[in-house]
Amino acid sequence: MDLLAHLEAYVATVDESSFSRAADRLGIAQPLLSRRIKTLEAHFGGLLFDRSRRQVTTTELGLLLLPYAQDVLDRAQRLGQVARSARRAQVRAVGVPMDCAPVALARVIRAATERGITLGMRELPPAERVSGLADGSLTYALVRVPPEQAGVRVPLGLASAAPPDSPEPAAGGASGRRRRAIHLEDLRPRRSRHGDLPAVLPVLILAEDEVPYAHDRLVRAAARAGLPEGLVRPAGRGATALAETLAGGALLLCAEPFARQHGASWAPLADTALHRGYDVQGARGRPAAVEVPDWLTALLAAAAGAPTGAPDTLRPPAPVAEDASSRLAARG
Repeated sequence: MDLLAHLEAYVATVDESSFSRAADRLGIAQPLLSRRIKTLEAHFGGLLFDRSRRQVTTTELGLLLLPYAQDVLDRAQRLGQVARSARRAQVRAVGVPMDCAPVALARVIRAATERGITLGMRELPPAERVSGLADGSLTYALVRVPPEQAGVRVPLGLASAAPPDSPEPAAGGASGRRRRAIHLEDLRPRRSRHGDLPAVLPVLILAEDEVPYAHDRLVRAAARAGLPEGLVRPAGRGATALAETLAGGALLLCAEPFARQHGASWAPLADTALHRGYDVQGARGRPAAVEVPDWLTALLAAAAGAPTGAPDTLRPPAPVAEDASSRLAARG
């Protein structure tokens, strides 16, 4: 027996003094309401209503039990309200890369708050974001995938120390002067007029790009470009890598917003197969995975460094022909 549904039928009938009006109030058929009343009477072992008269009247047992029935329904209603409030107040953890700009993550949090949702940002390496979705510790996450399979694509480039006379980055992260795209061959040392080779700056990669397929692609592409072995190496801590880059001792593979945010020069890699790819995914719970709203996908894409106002970065790429260098990098 659904006790709450039966008590609702009982209380509504007392209030309306009519089976038909009580059924209309509850939006159910009168025979169903009558069956619920009879089931409740059998459960309590006595009549709740006197049906011998033209108008339904409540018996002494019915009047005795009425305040307790109303109390049960009131408590059930309050319980539902508390549960709904708890769901609204529940913090939903979001796994994001460790190089997202704080101001971009703040936009995500504010947008969620406006929709009655509380989000908590968690900066995690790629593997931990995947495992967090699987074990339920994360509700949403930006998951690394190959760029040619991605719903969100983030251009990568090389950050370097800004020349002393370079213009200040414009508001919003765009530089005053756009540098041409870099090919890895451009980093190859070339002999000077005197026959000596200049020192080659190492290329540091952040933890976000130590995903096996991404790291392997970059190392193979560097080898094909004729760069010295070991030139590409892990950066360790991001702050240390930035300090080395800004001091002129290294190049840092990163997205443009990250470089501009810290006052570095930046130029994109020409080989798009070496760029980052993401999918915004929800926890893989049962019976179904959590659905990701479109507004959250767009804001997380921007936080990861996807160019804003470019629809291509928010949907899977169309099956168009790639240039030769991209195909080679993708195939290894």
